[in-house]
Amino acid sequence: MRRITRSRAVVTALGSVAATLILGGCSGGAAGGGEYDPDEEITLEISWWGDDTRSALFGEVIDQFEAEHPNITVDETPVGSPDDLFNRLATDFAAGGDTAPDVFALGGAKPQEYGSLGALLDLSTVGDVLDASDYPEFSLTNGIVDGTLYGLPTGGNATAAFVNADVFAQAGVPVPDAGWTWEDLVEAANDIGSAGLVNDAGQPVYGIDLRIQDIIGTYAGQVSELGMYDWDGQLGVTADDMAGWYEIEQQLAEGGGLPDPSVVTANWQLPPDQQPFTLGQAAITFGYSNLMEAYSDAGDVRMQLPPTSTGVTGVALLPSAFWSINAASAHPEAAAMLVDWFLHEPSAAELILDTRGVPFNPDTLAVVRPLLSGPSQTAADYVDVILEEGVVAPPQPAGGGIMNELSQRMESDLLFGRATPQQAGEGWVSELGAALQ
Repeated sequence: MRRITRSRAVVTALGSVAATLILGGCSGGAAGGGEYDPDEEITLEISWWGDDTRSALFGEVIDQFEAEHPNITVDETPVGSPDDLFNRLATDFAAGGDTAPDVFALGGAKPQEYGSLGALLDLSTVGDVLDASDYPEFSLTNGIVDGTLYGLPTGGNATAAFVNADVFAQAGVPVPDAGWTWEDLVEAANDIGSAGLVNDAGQPVYGIDLRIQDIIGTYAGQVSELGMYDWDGQLGVTADDMAGWYEIEQQLAEGGGLPDPSVVTANWQLPPDQQPFTLGQAAITFGYSNLMEAYSDAGDVRMQLPPTSTGVTGVALLPSAFWSINAASAHPEAAAMLVDWFLHEPSAAELILDTRGVPFNPDTLAVVRPLLSGPSQTAADYVDVILEEGVVAPPQPAGGGIMNELSQRMESDLLFGRATPQQAGEGWVSELGAALQ
């Protein structure tokens, strides 16, 4: 999942985080300082985002951990969305970090932001407990700040195009082949969206169910040398590059491929099981490879590389989330043991499988891969394709957390007629470029 919205209050809180941590002299070390004592009664707090299914699954993993370590009690504080967790962390760290969870999930630019502020534990200080040596270098990039590792990835996903062959057949439109272009997508989506089709529930069928945050990074990787960002943490795309994306959206809106703008904007935050594509209401959508299980409920769903008109896939294999440890934790080694359990314990891997992405750790992957079947196997096979054909993307830098909200806002301005594609592209580059400073 990706970061969606960062409110003005959270921006203010992050400024307070920086001041508090600098004044407090926090350097990302093991604030608790003490080594793990198996006879000590320890309580850890862990927090993540996700639905009730994920909470139940992680609860089983934690039950196993507590049975193995009866002196450790783990308090679970799951939340529904990434923003719920990130807003809490901003407040907790602004107060010094003592009230923040010991272990928590991070995504997007958060490992960079909190790592640079000194809020996260330097994982080399618990290297005897939590070994990162077998992880592919690219999988750790977003968790490294100034050479220090502050988080380990839960697993990897890659952006994919999902195509409902049943809807294509109903509309009499050929299913796109591998190597399709954006021009091909616009033509097919507009033909299907203009055909007047309805699903089994009598709801209108759209050419494309589009959430801009799920594809814009891939598009940026297709039209620029490095993608959305460069290795110095600055923008890697131009206003003209991004205007090209908004031109595609304008063609889809004018040609009938997209639903009404009010539907597009209302669908931004929908969970997978409520999205129009999952309900058989769209021929095409974009999302991460681990959504194949949910999307397959829509019918004959096929997963393939997104369109490109440049010959570059633009697709990167990205960590779905990182586990990080609070630098102020009173029990850093015990917290590291909990992260190690989630990422490297075979019995935990048998439960989690690929629900947080295909594992990057080779030993964990060896446990998980033989247990995958059906849509999960399809997703894992797609990840293999990306390892061969994908690109390596520079990490989302501090300040990049506004990207999804900004992209949506520019999309709204375009679809409601408040901006041209060029104006949307220029606004996007101006605001994100300023945020990265």
